Amino acid sequence: MLGVTPMPPACQPTGGRPPGCEAVPPGPPAATAAPGPCPGHWAPAAGRRPRHRPRAWRDSGAGLRAEAAGTRSPPHVAPSPEDAGEDNFTYCPASGLAKGNEHLEFAGWAFPFPGVFLMEEFISEDEESEIVELMDRDDWKLSQSGRKKQDYGPKVNFKKQRLKAGSFTGLPSFSKKIVAQMNACSVLGGFLPVEQCNLDYMPERGSAIDPHFDDWWLWGERLVSLNLLSKTVLSMSCDSVDSIQLFPTFGKENGELSPPGSFTQTSACKNSGEEGINSILSPRFVPSKEVTVAIHLPRRSLVVLYSDARYKWKHAIYRKHIEHRRICVTFRELSAEFSAGGRHEELGKELLEIALSFQGRPV
Repeated sequence: MLGVTPMPPACQPTGGRPPGCEAVPPGPPAATAAPGPCPGHWAPAAGRRPRHRPRAWRDSGAGLRAEAAGTRSPPHVAPSPEDAGEDNFTYCPASGLAKGNEHLEFAGWAFPFPGVFLMEEFISEDEESEIVELMDRDDWKLSQSGRKKQDYGPKVNFKKQRLKAGSFTGLPSFSKKIVAQMNACSVLGGFLPVEQCNLDYMPERGSAIDPHFDDWWLWGERLVSLNLLSKTVLSMSCDSVDSIQLFPTFGKENGELSPPGSFTQTSACKNSGEEGINSILSPRFVPSKEVTVAIHLPRRSLVVLYSDARYKWKHAIYRKHIEHRRICVTFRELSAEFSAGGRHEELGKELLEIALSFQGRPV
């Protein structure tokens, strides 16, 4: 039986999480501008989630049910991993900021990046080994873009928006204590997963996944992924026509944002060797499409995407960031339509009862 070590209060790992990196419980997504018009991309109206996707977004195949459930970016839209440039910002879990990478155009600039919860060392090495061993006892099915998968979830037709239990018998037994441990995190209070998908990435297969949003009709706000066997990078991009407001940082030491009009060029020019310039730096506006944010996922880390990171920013894994075998275990909750008070509340209850029996085999 898998034994998951209890975590300290608020799910803060001892010595594993940087100081000042508190989780913020998810709230309803803010009213943000929709992604800009782009052929084949799902463009929701500002401030709300659509009930269906345009035809160009519908995939009558199995769909990308882990990290891309029910969605698929057309090949001509997503950059190939080989052609994708280096992410120009990196997410800092301690501050919640996306900080411009050194030696690139936006070095010394940052902006708030809400909707990400990252915890290192969520499970131990022994627990990881046991989980992977149990997974490998079942078959892995070939999936898209060099991935293999194991699905534990209901039968879904995202094109016609039809859902039924099918051959779903529940989440696997080894996930029971993992889910219990997740619920100890404040950002995951009340999280009830109805689906689990394991994805196997290998560099020899060129495994990757294109930029995408996860489905909004069936899946709820929080997307939870456990990163096993090797580190990787989750690359975030935005198609919005809006601009992002960048602020200069005081310096590399603390990474704090400078209030407008209070930052002098003196500290900003340390890297370039210029000293003594006292001109004021104002906030800078850049098109959203020019910004990409790297979220570094250490081995055995847990990441949660919600709010803006869920509904405004697409996420991707490029093959250049798959150096060794990597397994991603993704858990999803039901949307409001299938939850208490929703139009399909009874079906949601039925599926949750099956899922949380923890007696499942891959479908």
